[in-house]
Amino acid sequence: MAHIRVRDAARFLGVSDDTVRRWIDNGTLTDLKDDAGRRVVDGLELATLARSQSHLADPTSTAASSARNHFPGLITRIVSDQVMSQVELQCGPFRVVSLMSTEAVTDLGLNPGDIATAVIKATNVIVTTSGLD
Repeated sequence: MAHIRVRDAARFLGVSDDTVRRWIDNGTLTDLKDDAGRRVVDGLELATLARSQSHLADPTSTAASSARNHFPGLITRIVSDQVMSQVELQCGPFRVVSLMSTEAVTDLGLNPGDIATAVIKATNVIVTTSGLD
């Protein structure tokens, strides 16, 4: 069973350390002590909470899609040439980069500062471990 430190749990969920501590205090999460006496939470319990708080696609949308990964964010940068553009979004704590045609950027009217959603159909995802206890 993985034990996750409060600060790492906060980082994984995109919230503050204080929020994780409040969730522990109000019973949303259960805290344990690691060998060094630090507060930790059970990895499975944290994953369950993360799933319960995840945002699904907008149910009012009329478009059907098989993509399950929707990340709303803020466009922070667009680099374009005549043919291709690189569009960067800040989606919570994560930077998402999309490569698309410059024609698509123009047709969508994308500009830095606009709100957009990165929709990702991930058929090839590499998972690594960080060696966290």
